[in-house]
Amino acid sequence: MTTVQEQQTIQNVFQDRMDQDELLNCMRCGFCLPSCPTYITSGYKESHSPRGRIALMKAVVDGLIEPDEDFEQSLNQCLGCRACEPVCPSGVNYGHLLEEARDIINQNKKHSLPVRTVRKAVFEGLFPHQNRMRTMTGLLGFYQRSGLQKVARSTGVMKLFPESLATMERVLPKVPTMKEMKNRPEFLPAVAPKTNRVAFFTGCLMDTMFLETNNATMKLLQLAGCEIVIPQNQNCCGALHGHSGEKDGSKALAKKNIKAFEDLNVDYIITNAGGCGAFLVDYDHLLKDDPEWKDRAKDFKDKIKDITQILYEVDFHKKVKLELPYQIVTYQDSCHLRNVMKTSAAPRALLQAIERIDYTEMKDADRCCGSAGIYNIVESEMSMQILDYKMEQTKATHASTVVTANPGCLLQMKLGIEREGLSEKMRAVHIVDLLMEAVQE
Repeated sequence: MTTVQEQQTIQNVFQDRMDQDELLNCMRCGFCLPSCPTYITSGYKESHSPRGRIALMKAVVDGLIEPDEDFEQSLNQCLGCRACEPVCPSGVNYGHLLEEARDIINQNKKHSLPVRTVRKAVFEGLFPHQNRMRTMTGLLGFYQRSGLQKVARSTGVMKLFPESLATMERVLPKVPTMKEMKNRPEFLPAVAPKTNRVAFFTGCLMDTMFLETNNATMKLLQLAGCEIVIPQNQNCCGALHGHSGEKDGSKALAKKNIKAFEDLNVDYIITNAGGCGAFLVDYDHLLKDDPEWKDRAKDFKDKIKDITQILYEVDFHKKVKLELPYQIVTYQDSCHLRNVMKTSAAPRALLQAIERIDYTEMKDADRCCGSAGIYNIVESEMSMQILDYKMEQTKATHASTVVTANPGCLLQMKLGIEREGLSEKMRAVHIVDLLMEAVQE
């Protein structure tokens, strides 16, 4: 709970730091309302809509309300999916306002000791250090392979955890060994006529827990005629920090990544995680007030491209035979891939090029699944309500394969499938892995 003094400090910093032109840019027209999952799921509460949250931010700046617990909860309930931005006639950069507001609150309130400890461990001790990410993943691998997982499940230990977390444990992928995670190439040649020289942003979770998807991504790029540079000194994109009120941490990570990639002489920097890609293309905004880095950030941002987009642009789906056994396939958009990176047609075109499958478009495929980074952990109730709606639409497609393009979405859809008891009839898969299955070499 924030004290009166903390609220006053937060209000003062809001007045100094919030972009008042952007706040005034919102016309209160309501075009954003039908696109906002929390507004709909909450029973149409105005305070849970983009328009309502902007109004609350403006009221804090104007001194009309205090930045109390209700105000903070309204911001915390936001998924940050940014579905409101493409439909806004004024072009309000809602995501930038939300991140700035969260950072101001987080940096000017005193968290409890347990919260401070967890935040420090996660944001300073874990994600900025890829070697520690590998160690954590290695421990998870030991848990899975040593028999501890079977013991935990058979003895009912998992029942001590919240239902969503216990279910999430069942859908985690089989993680690679430490040796596999450390054995990473720095350069891979094209194996088809050369089309581009690219760099690959490996990510933190993607290059540990989802290592096989990264391997498949690089293989597809090679088949598409790309020679690939994989800088070893890259690190976490900083999205988790930026979305959680740790802006200084995200800036530090951004600068390391820009430095790692800027002298590689590549055409593009390729990502395979919508959430990472969306944060990477926002580096120019993140560092806009830093004279030394703002132009470098802009150059970096201009080279970011999702794996599906580059495959589509080089006609991979027309040059390489793609075929799978008959199955009904549907696609769940990654919010950030669609709303920030503006990539939605390419993944669909690639899927529809696979022979023998029946592609079926999902109703509201562009609505958030409720994952949103760690939202499904910290705002579990709302997340599960949003997932329930998503699973209704998924089941209506009669699909046996649900495809997405972001690790958080993938785990959330796996979670939904498990909760619905559909694990024997339906699977969730990253689009890269499905395309790799379909490649007929």
